[in-house]
Amino acid sequence: MKKPFILLFIIISSFKLTGQAYPRLENDHEIKFNIGQFLVTSSVEASYEYYINEDTSIGGTIYADNDATDYNGNFGIGPNLRAYFGYAPRSGFFAEAFGLYYTGEDEFDSDDLGTRNNDYNTIALGLGAGAKWATRSERFTLEINGGLGRNVNPKDFQNMFMYRAGLSIGFRF
Repeated sequence: MKKPFILLFIIISSFKLTGQAYPRLENDHEIKFNIGQFLVTSSVEASYEYYINEDTSIGGTIYADNDATDYNGNFGIGPNLRAYFGYAPRSGFFAEAFGLYYTGEDEFDSDDLGTRNNDYNTIALGLGAGAKWATRSERFTLEINGGLGRNVNPKDFQNMFMYRAGLSIGFRF
């Protein structure tokens, strides 16, 4: 008579048990500020990242700089896709593919007219890598990253490369 009750108890208890490799992650959104770029070039860069699962995210970046002749112009916006390879979820080493639309000015010297400015806007596609560390609470992050992209238009800028680099602090919510 005890065996059926024990068997019934084991079956009912097994419905309550679940096994997971990682704890349940609830903070799927992250905003970041690139303090490294701000300290070096005084440009402002902010990013948003949405975690699809423990090792993949999509996001976007926007930046502004008051020097239009700077290496990446004075305004940029673009998406990215990241894959994380760390042992902990949503942190560790990552690789990313990104796109960037940016505008700026290119100064050049003309023999007849002196120094002239050429306004441009272009799109770049590139690859990057970096590392991210999160606190135990999974609320605050520190990230270091870098990437290299190639301009795809217009024809005058197709042979030029652009780069991204940063040291960012973030907050997950």
